[in-house]
Amino acid sequence: MLPVSENISLSIIVPVYNRPDEVEELLESLNVQTDKDFEVVIVEDGSTILCKEQIEKYNHCLDIKYFYKDNSGPGLSRNFGSQHASGNYFVFLDSDCIVPPFYVSNVKKKLYENYFDAFGGPDRAHDTFTKFQKAVNYVMTSFLTTGGIRGGSEKMDKFYPRSFNMGYSQKVFLETGGFSSMRFGEDIDMSIRILKSGFKTGLYKDAFVFHKRRTKSSQFFKQVFNSGIARINLYIKYPESLKPVHFLPSVFSIGIIILIALSVIFSVYFLSPLLALFLLILMDSGIKNKSLTIGVLSVYAGFIQQIGYGSGFIMAFWKRVILRKEAFNAYKKNFYK
Repeated sequence: MLPVSENISLSIIVPVYNRPDEVEELLESLNVQTDKDFEVVIVEDGSTILCKEQIEKYNHCLDIKYFYKDNSGPGLSRNFGSQHASGNYFVFLDSDCIVPPFYVSNVKKKLYENYFDAFGGPDRAHDTFTKFQKAVNYVMTSFLTTGGIRGGSEKMDKFYPRSFNMGYSQKVFLETGGFSSMRFGEDIDMSIRILKSGFKTGLYKDAFVFHKRRTKSSQFFKQVFNSGIARINLYIKYPESLKPVHFLPSVFSIGIIILIALSVIFSVYFLSPLLALFLLILMDSGIKNKSLTIGVLSVYAGFIQQIGYGSGFIMAFWKRVILRKEAFNAYKKNFYK
């Protein structure tokens, strides 16, 4: 628990890269918070399309600090924001998030009631999201497509906050040095180091955000492909971090090739396991989203997710583990395009 005499002051830190419209939506959602006692630190990470105009619209109603710096990736930009923040607890949001009106009050309430040195919150799909965005949200949060790897229980022994919606104390930042220079997987790297430093992490289910994620299938593929690479990069640094569930997308990718080959050579019935999985995803997503269209799109997004992550994982395993090459990222420059 936090000492009774110590008040929590929040600094919400947002790294931005060429997303002025999304920043404005995030700021608007912060502007209608039921608890407005917080500051916002926007770090423009070498953008060519600035959000300065959007910031100026909210200067009079929000406590905003705005900085522009050369591009260094989201992790180091969060560190830059932390160095210029005045709060004693830092909350990190992605620029493509929208927060519900009670987000800040819920975070503060949970910190006072059940304090964690570092917390993570879940994400949901907003009613205004496109059908594809809702499908992507489903496959990134569903047990059927993630195997529970993202964590949905407040009782997990080790919870790894994700940077689209996470926070940690100023003490954590000072003792760990903040995020590493990794451009992908930097949040898991940070969470591992937080735990190794003896700090306590946990999930605040009520502190959810609406996370837009990717609007196009090509963008989504790039995201999950890099996530597959990041998992191997993390394995090199922390061998114990690699779990059996991380191999599933690779197994899925290889399995599809085998099943298609068997169906061509022998019988189409070899595709039955794959079709059964797709049908299960369609039904589950369709029911949860109350839309058959989103159910169908979830099958498509799930296919992209497994193939993208699996192929990135296999490529990185070959280059880093077998050939022993240095760490790398794909789509580094055009990830957001």
